[in-house]
Amino acid sequence: MSRDWESTFRSWGQAPSQAERDKCENAEQAVRKAIAASSALAERSIKVFAQGSYANRTNVRQDSDVDICVLCRDVFYYALPAGVLRESYGITPASYEYAQLKNEVGAALSDYFGHAAVTRGNKAFDVHANSYRVDADVVPTFEYRWYTSASDYSGGTKFLPDNGGEVLNWPTQNYNNGVSKNQRTGERFKAMVRIMKRLRNEMNEATIGAAKPIPSFLNECLVWNVSDGGFGHATYKEDVRHVIADLWHNTRTVDSCGEWGEINELKYLFRGGQPWTREQTNTFLQAAWDYIGFQ
Repeated sequence: MSRDWESTFRSWGQAPSQAERDKCENAEQAVRKAIAASSALAERSIKVFAQGSYANRTNVRQDSDVDICVLCRDVFYYALPAGVLRESYGITPASYEYAQLKNEVGAALSDYFGHAAVTRGNKAFDVHANSYRVDADVVPTFEYRWYTSASDYSGGTKFLPDNGGEVLNWPTQNYNNGVSKNQRTGERFKAMVRIMKRLRNEMNEATIGAAKPIPSFLNECLVWNVSDGGFGHATYKEDVRHVIADLWHNTRTVDSCGEWGEINELKYLFRGGQPWTREQTNTFLQAAWDYIGFQ
């Protein structure tokens, strides 16, 4: 008996249940309380907020952990226009180091939740789930400013993994652009994102190798790059068919997707050392098409 893909896609496209949302919100609120209780962080300008798929309301059950940013605004990293010195913008060296921030956030979490409930990772602290909250990945960050002039910059976050390197994120831009596209597409954008994530997860569970290297955020960015007119067909199945076909066609060569950006439109999707490749993406899309049985 053939599978009723329309019913499957409509189920997959729904937002998480209220019970799931409550557990996510409980985790976020608990982390806020842990940071607020820290005497070491009390004098710092700290903002705690959810980011990623939970904040963007594109999370699915298999990816239901909460990504929480602990942003310290006392210090910022920056990028300046070519030839501009930091002194010209009134930027002075900071005395508060990222390593200290991460250690203080880790201590705050351990003091509040208990050492056994918190694991330090390369990028984030994992606050383990319990009966009323989901896992929380807590990322300490400093502000990041990408200046175009002394009075104008794009604001993001930056952190330094324990094993070296740096990671830049643009959570505000991701959120705002996702909301805007969802509104323009009659709320089909986020539904299609959830469907593509669930499809990838099911394929991965079925040990289809093409699904393994495709992370949740990449799926979200791929659907972002489908033109608005590609959404809103009579059925969800038609939308999914168009999304996969459009993305497969455009990821065959670098010429047709080399200018694609992440949802934030501040980072290229297939450039600059991303942990995925165009070739992997195209292979996954072909496998997804075949898995559904599209002709």
